[in-house]
Amino acid sequence: MIVLDGRSALSDFRLDRLNQRLAAISKGTRVRGARHVYFVQSEVPLAPVLHERLAEVLDATEAPPADASLWVVPRLGTLSPWSSKATDIVHHVGIHVGRVERGTAFLIDRLPEAGDPAFAAIADVLHDPMTQSVLLKLADAWQIFSTGGAGALHTVALGSDASAALQKANAELGLALAPDEIDYLAENYAKLGRDPTDAELVMFAQANSEHCRHKVFNASFTVDGLPQDATLFGMIRATHKASPAHTLSAYSDNAAVIEGSGGARFFANADGTWRAHPEAIPYAIKVETHNHPTAISPWPGAATGSGGEIRDEGAVGRGGKPKAGLTGFSVSHLRIPGLPRPWEEERPLPPRVASAFEIMRDGPLGAAGFNNEFGRPCLAGYFRSFELETGKPGMRHGYDKPIMLAGGVANVRPMLVKKNRLAPGDAVIVLGGPAMLIGLGGGAASSMAAGASSEALDFASVQRDNPEMQRRCQEVIDACCASGEASPIVAIHDVGAGGLSNAIPELLHDSGVGGEIDLDAVPSDDPQLSPMQLWCNESQERYVLAVNPADLDAFRAICERERCPFAVVGTATAEQRLRVRSQRDPRVIDMELAALLGKPPRMQRDATRVRPQLEIIPDLSNIDLNDAIERVLRMPAVAGKAFLIHIGDRSVGGLCARDQLVGPWQVPVADCAVTLADFDGYAGEAMAMGERAPIAVLDGPASARMALGEAITNIIAAPVEKLDEVRLSANWMAAIGHAGEDAALYDAVQAVSALCRALGVSIPVGKDSLSMRTLWRGDGREQRTIAPVSLIVSAFARIGDARRALTPQLRSDTGNTELWLLDLGAGRDRLGGSVLTQAYDRGGGMPPDFENPERLRKLFELMSAARKQNLVLAYHDRSDGGVIVTLLEMAFAGHCGLEIFLDGWADNALLALFNEELGAVVQVRADDHDAFAALIEANGLGGMARVIARPKAKLGIKLYGGDETVAKWNWQKLMGAWHETSHAMQRLRDNPASADAERTWRCDDADPGLNAKLTFDPAEDIAAPYIAKGARPRVAVLRDQGVNGQVEMAAAFTRAGFDAIDVHMSDLVAGRRKLGDFAGFAACGGFSYGDVLGAGRGWAASILYHDALREQFAA
Repeated sequence: MIVLDGRSALSDFRLDRLNQRLAAISKGTRVRGARHVYFVQSEVPLAPVLHERLAEVLDATEAPPADASLWVVPRLGTLSPWSSKATDIVHHVGIHVGRVERGTAFLIDRLPEAGDPAFAAIADVLHDPMTQSVLLKLADAWQIFSTGGAGALHTVALGSDASAALQKANAELGLALAPDEIDYLAENYAKLGRDPTDAELVMFAQANSEHCRHKVFNASFTVDGLPQDATLFGMIRATHKASPAHTLSAYSDNAAVIEGSGGARFFANADGTWRAHPEAIPYAIKVETHNHPTAISPWPGAATGSGGEIRDEGAVGRGGKPKAGLTGFSVSHLRIPGLPRPWEEERPLPPRVASAFEIMRDGPLGAAGFNNEFGRPCLAGYFRSFELETGKPGMRHGYDKPIMLAGGVANVRPMLVKKNRLAPGDAVIVLGGPAMLIGLGGGAASSMAAGASSEALDFASVQRDNPEMQRRCQEVIDACCASGEASPIVAIHDVGAGGLSNAIPELLHDSGVGGEIDLDAVPSDDPQLSPMQLWCNESQERYVLAVNPADLDAFRAICERERCPFAVVGTATAEQRLRVRSQRDPRVIDMELAALLGKPPRMQRDATRVRPQLEIIPDLSNIDLNDAIERVLRMPAVAGKAFLIHIGDRSVGGLCARDQLVGPWQVPVADCAVTLADFDGYAGEAMAMGERAPIAVLDGPASARMALGEAITNIIAAPVEKLDEVRLSANWMAAIGHAGEDAALYDAVQAVSALCRALGVSIPVGKDSLSMRTLWRGDGREQRTIAPVSLIVSAFARIGDARRALTPQLRSDTGNTELWLLDLGAGRDRLGGSVLTQAYDRGGGMPPDFENPERLRKLFELMSAARKQNLVLAYHDRSDGGVIVTLLEMAFAGHCGLEIFLDGWADNALLALFNEELGAVVQVRADDHDAFAALIEANGLGGMARVIARPKAKLGIKLYGGDETVAKWNWQKLMGAWHETSHAMQRLRDNPASADAERTWRCDDADPGLNAKLTFDPAEDIAAPYIAKGARPRVAVLRDQGVNGQVEMAAAFTRAGFDAIDVHMSDLVAGRRKLGDFAGFAACGGFSYGDVLGAGRGWAASILYHDALREQFAA
């Protein structure tokens, strides 16, 4: 093993923050330095020249710090994502070592002894036990590369009591099998006359877990003693049955596929020339959750949540191309260190899951990091913190087990929307990364309440991410899709919950074939894996697919060019039986697919409603209006979300038209995201979200209806032509089994199904996560945190012209304007479940509801007509915080003041300003008042619309009751309150100086915002003389593994009159291309080798240390 010393591992501000935390544990303990240390596994000593090259590539020196107090290294027995990419770089510069890992050496003053409790507390601060280990001696670093022999295949002896034996295995292996499933297995193995292997049992558990098979949504329900006719899934399907138009694929694939716009798909032809290809451009939609892994280890949990959802889009049909994403989080109260809030109380927190603060500090970085490195912009999202005591000791509503939501939109070629059927003899292929002992049992673990499994099983179910590998896989998929109907991919599935043990059986079963699988052919980076672990682990960034043997050579060539690992692991068979074997174990799996994926016993759910006692109006006594506004603005659901947005790339891909940030001052208040279908036109797709979960504590169906309504009032900001073109993803969370929650879920699904059918919209895709409770002991009693029934609705639609999308930015360049409230609540002003009541811990009150679908249809039609007549300048929905927040966010985005008028519509200012009934505020020119009023009357909304405010150029907010000034507020103070939560999170996560600078900028009334100052004459076309000659110089659009910016780079060069040619570094290495054949080259951006050694260093090294390449680049 070679050990090299690297550079400092911590910036000054991170070192200061770390020492502040350590000082609170042990007085005088201080980290005076932290350095990267590289561990290189090499079977033989390196030649001196290679040793020197290794140090240069890693930017390291010989001697590791001799006075280090301890070393933090990747968790022993695991392979870090950093190592995978760094080892690739080292290999590509001609150094053939086994593996490179990176650790951190900490130099600590006054470190307590290892047996001291303070030492353990300090170690907890310095490392994440889910992904890292602590070594006290450098001499112990050999354990990083230590491996043992392969684990054995185990057989579970059923004996005379098969059910008892299976129940024991159920507990030991964390299978989460129900009693009827255990009986089902006992009966099947009795018929087979043999004992099951552990691989078969874990496979069955994963494939039939709640996470994978959605047993509750397919269950028979009895509610209050009355048998129900429809299953939950049946009611969701009813929406598609009622409105099937525009949906090309629903419920049968990794994502739903919807009719899109026409356009010109841009990709490289077989000769490498980038060209536009006119065709229809359908789009795929998918939204997933990754709640359990994010609770256990927020960064990798959220990262692999986004990664898994991206793979769902890439594996739709015969291959899709992910375009843009969305992300969401629900957690309990944040409890930001150093920032106490009046609505937060101290209470016991569960010991085996991350705190809400830790989840929101690290989880969004994981999700954004994966999207960034893969090369997908994240353009929309939501964030909710919620906690409410139930009045029962130790029990509360909240999200100690968080919701981590990941979704997005992709495009699919029209001839590849549906998978083809496998034929006997087709090759079964694993594409992507190697197997490792990570994520084992994730499907079953996600189906349990947090705290119900063992700590070891919690760790085993956590995954690790490598988005650079997934990018390579996606490039293979893209290259196959470029061939259209001739694509070598017959069918494709992503590898998610259950690993290969779920993905391969699904791939085979969907086509009515079986399979013979050689387990020895599965790529693995861990020689210790047992057959069960090799078959069932959830290593990420993998796909399984089928290829006709005649197309294998073409597929192999694509993979080799993209440097993407793949392996033929088996073949499809006519017999519908799955046989998995290895050289050592000839019968790892031997099951009929019907027994595995057929029809195990249907679940029966007996549900009873629990109805809360509601007062019409919650207690509003002693709430001061001025205090209420500032408190509501600081609530996380309302407050600015800059800390969640600025960490993400919002432009990669070149097809983003609208993201979260609005106007010249880039204020994060957008209602929806908009993407373009191609590089030439303005058609595209819109997506928006809706979520009103706190209402469910009072009324589950109302909460679900309001979530759906909010999603649609948000997407109305985009120029959607017809309401029936809107398609929804419904993500359902609930604590099934807790009193009243089964019935609340049933009623909520029933309500949404009826509402969708009334509106003519449908839900072709969705997900459920039904173990949303956390159990532990604290303060001497059992503690329970129960999530309310939570529906997250994501709305998607095609649009004709992205330029006509509206934003919340108030315009001040069009003369006098006025702000209209479009109140779909029709003046009912219900306050139950609102942010105001949460901010003051005032429970009860009637919640808002969405009882009249026709009003929403009329609002949609009103906005469509107003947009066509150019009557509306700005639009913002009413949601969390009420109309006062809607108005303030519009003023923040427009950097202007407001005059708000209460007379005629607000008998009670608190009710009027803070209720969260459905609705919207629009800005209209004063000269267009009569025309807009006429449209309102024509659409039947006359009694629900009125002018409530006027923008003013001078910053400041005034509230009038008649001629009297009721209140006035300083604009900068309100903006500061709204930004405070984001600023606090940024200070504790990022550089405090940068966070402080952003806060100052946000509140600067003199800041002109973004504006164009041209240094050239835009009328002059310097390229015109060259284009007129018909010359199209050839330019190499150059990329390496991990690069993700080549498509927009090629589009730009093509638009500028060049012939852009796709060139991979592997083309240059293999001699298929030479740089001398081109007029120039453009090196594309986007995480080559994951930027593990710094941006571009690995790519540069692969050129500098390769003689032939160096000569080409130097020429």
